[in-house]
Amino acid sequence: MDAGLKRELEAKVYAGERLTREDGIALYECDDLAWLGRLAHHKRTELNGERVMFNVNRHLNLTNVCSASCAYCSFQRKPGEKDAYTMRIDEAVRKAKEMEDEQLTELHIVNGLHPTLPWRYYPKVLRELKAALPNVSLKCFTATEVQWFEKISGLSADEILDELMDAGLESLTGGGAEIFDWEVRQHIVDHACHWEDWSRIHRLAHSKGMKTPSTMLYGHIEEPRHRVDHVLRLRELQDETGGFQVFIPLRYQHDFVDSADGKIRNRIQARTTMASPAESLKTFAVSRLLFDNVPHVKCFWVMHGLSVAQLSLNFGVDDLDGSVVEYKITHDADAYGTPSTMHRDDLLHLIWDAGFRPVERNTRYEVVREYDPAPSLAERRVEPQQVWA
Repeated sequence: MDAGLKRELEAKVYAGERLTREDGIALYECDDLAWLGRLAHHKRTELNGERVMFNVNRHLNLTNVCSASCAYCSFQRKPGEKDAYTMRIDEAVRKAKEMEDEQLTELHIVNGLHPTLPWRYYPKVLRELKAALPNVSLKCFTATEVQWFEKISGLSADEILDELMDAGLESLTGGGAEIFDWEVRQHIVDHACHWEDWSRIHRLAHSKGMKTPSTMLYGHIEEPRHRVDHVLRLRELQDETGGFQVFIPLRYQHDFVDSADGKIRNRIQARTTMASPAESLKTFAVSRLLFDNVPHVKCFWVMHGLSVAQLSLNFGVDDLDGSVVEYKITHDADAYGTPSTMHRDDLLHLIWDAGFRPVERNTRYEVVREYDPAPSLAERRVEPQQVWA
């Protein structure tokens, strides 16, 4: 990057000026990762200090049967396939209650677009989960699922959200966003929910008082300009509604062919290379700098690994998701050296080890508990420290 442009962009960041589309593209073209990290860390510190948020949550996927066949997806199964499944409601409740003793605060539920499961199943399962775990927040369903519910029920998204909220829904999830630009989207997505419907449904959720996350799937066939466009669409919607709590860049994953039937379902992996740690850190930093009106940026550690998650805290990130427990949508996360579950103590030590102060939150980003600051370097040198993969 030209030294003059570098000085100009740095001055804009420190003056709190909004960055443009051209600025975002220029930041992606810059190879000075330390400089990008410093700017993003300045922004995250202005907003959130040295705090790093996490929650105690459980991911639950009620069914992997899906009418869509998105090119990047290793999760979906068709009816009758060997490892296709759909949970009974009592089974979902039993799985959710397994973490009750760990002071669980959130259930995160996303699913395939099941071609025959009736609409009434979904509010019913929420009611049963809420009855079993009344103090646990339900963060459920992507905008893509809500649009699917419109199709199978004949109801409007307005009516659907009202019924789901009455059943206990507190927040949508941010999925289904992938990359909004049609130039890319037409090659990776096989469902009918695109920017127009995704934004319509989140706008409607925000109008009902819901706060929701937003996401971006990066590191496949898109280019940096598509990432910039994606973030700026979200930034404009946030200017309008103020309803996004967090932005979550999600790293696209290859398929390691360890499913029960041995099939490769990811149809674009032969022509893609997964984002490197450096590319991930750059994406976090540029996202934090561009998306200036969203309070938090999250690193979903399952998709990035624990070392990159720790490093990301110096590149604009201030949230590490939570305990997760089971995340079927990322195809065998253990293949990346990432555990399937992180307990509260694991997350605390991960954050302390990176030099930050852990803060446990709930789905609404309200503080559940603040923990002590990270120990000093001198204190940490007194005894051997755990090394995170």
